[in-house]
Amino acid sequence: MMDYLILVINPGSTSTKVAIYNNEIVIKEKTLRHDVSEFKHFKTIIDQIDFRKNLILDLLHENGYNLEDVDVFVGRGGMMKPLSGGTYLISQEMVDDLASMKYGAHASALGSILAFEFAKENNKKAFTVNPVVVDEFEDISRISGLKQIERKSVFHALNHKAIAMRFAGEIKKPYEDINVIVVHLGGGISVGLHKKGRVIDVNNALGGDGPFSPERTGTIPTYPLVDICFSGDYTKDQVKKMLVGKGGIASYLETNDARVVEKMVESNDEYAKLIFDAMAYSVVKEIGSMYFAAGGETEAVLLTGGIAYSKYFTDYIKKHVEPIVKVKVYPGEDEMQALVEGAIRVLSGEEKALNY
Repeated sequence: MMDYLILVINPGSTSTKVAIYNNEIVIKEKTLRHDVSEFKHFKTIIDQIDFRKNLILDLLHENGYNLEDVDVFVGRGGMMKPLSGGTYLISQEMVDDLASMKYGAHASALGSILAFEFAKENNKKAFTVNPVVVDEFEDISRISGLKQIERKSVFHALNHKAIAMRFAGEIKKPYEDINVIVVHLGGGISVGLHKKGRVIDVNNALGGDGPFSPERTGTIPTYPLVDICFSGDYTKDQVKKMLVGKGGIASYLETNDARVVEKMVESNDEYAKLIFDAMAYSVVKEIGSMYFAAGGETEAVLLTGGIAYSKYFTDYIKKHVEPIVKVKVYPGEDEMQALVEGAIRVLSGEEKALNY
């Protein structure tokens, strides 16, 4: 395969991650942190485009590159229409959908928009890889129990797929030939059943269901939630913030930092231990449901994400799960590497680029 200079863009709500790669080898990677005050004068996320664009151009120039030197642009995907997994050529239609925010608003949308703009200016290609809306559900997985509500696939697809493929490589089998359960442990927690290369079921990690997390409630009792909604004490936005942002561990311990909670546990804080254990317990229950949904035909459970650095947390899960199925831990989430690897699979001819 020929050499490609690749620019990877991964915006978050308080950061812009940028990396320059020569094929799969990183040349420069930097996370630009943003204070919330920097965004106060922007009415919407989309209004931040020029601000983020200039930061990226400055980083390129600081490292001796011009935009024209870049061969391929890769951007993190945002909220758009449901897609099957893979690497997508970013199109004007995709960018229009992201910019309209009709499927939801998240800073990750800026990754694909900026990659497309840079590529268009220089007559180059732009890709996005396994956005959060990857939907490979089987029909039975969509049934929620209430006809008016359909279960939706919204999860950490980029990291899920990258970890599952890494494990498949380690055991020298194609991803399309294995069944695994991948557990992403971060600000949100998603537990997905990967069956023969497709994520056929996963909890909705953003205001949906599943385990509670450092800042999200996951599945909660419905009648008490209805009572809260109609109590008159809270607005719709306040209730949504309770579920995502101030839910989970944050609602019990007033922090959404699992590292802080683990230190509380180490200091013999019994209440913090109860809550931390309860979160691990909720993950174990979700793993169990996916294991039996797969008929017990599962190669392994793969733990990943930031909280997977916690030996205490992963040991709790292992203690409950390993008597039945092997558990492997891949701490952290190397989204930049996962994005570039997706592009490389297309550039090398291993996969075909998908159209939006």
